[in-house]
Amino acid sequence: MVLGALLWLGGGSLLSWFGRLPGDVRVERPGFRLYVPWVSMLVVSAGLSALLWLVRRLGE
Repeated sequence: MVLGALLWLGGGSLLSWFGRLPGDVRVERPGFRLYVPWVSMLVVSAGLSALLWLVRRLGE
């Protein structure tokens, strides 16, 4: 939670791509906003999975 807050407050340039990839859903209308970053979350998940695989592989 702390890492997320720090990135949100100070690392805007690091995550400027997040939510702007093709496939991310963003609907903005007066009084209503829907934001579903499907593709961004898939990219983050793949990256974390690769990182954890690498850590486990190097730990053997």
